[in-house]
Amino acid sequence: MKFTGKVIKYGDNVDTDVIIPARYLNTSDHKELASHCMEDIDKDFTKKVEQGDIMVAGYNFGCGSSREHAPIAIKASGISLVIAKTFARIFYRNSINIGLAIVECPEAAEAIEDGHKVEADLDNGVIYDLTTNKEYKTQPFPEFIQKIIQNGGLIESIKKGELK
Repeated sequence: MKFTGKVIKYGDNVDTDVIIPARYLNTSDHKELASHCMEDIDKDFTKKVEQGDIMVAGYNFGCGSSREHAPIAIKASGISLVIAKTFARIFYRNSINIGLAIVECPEAAEAIEDGHKVEADLDNGVIYDLTTNKEYKTQPFPEFIQKIIQNGGLIESIKKGELK
């Protein structure tokens, strides 16, 4: 699995209430959720995000509630991959379940800056900062997680008979 995109970067402890504010949880429409993604921390997020962009963050990304709305909003906004120093456990699993690629790589998350262009090869566990020509190693995605993400989530993978 390879991802290439422009980086939009955030700091530590970005919680699910910031990713998608609770006032928008009365909808399950993915486009509507995406239209409010990150608005309480970055009012211009929806104007600057483009399909395939990569989000980079610090420690404890996705902390807070267990709502699936947060990774859905990120994915529906066009973000293809989230790289962070660490993720909240429930957010991590919810992301995989809905087909949002995420990877922990503290070195990359520290060094990569907003606006950089990044390529991630998660089959081989390598993240390249194309802006600075630096390379960072991470754990490759296990095959079953690759299938889940490629199929658009856990439910779709099961429907397709990819997972049992």
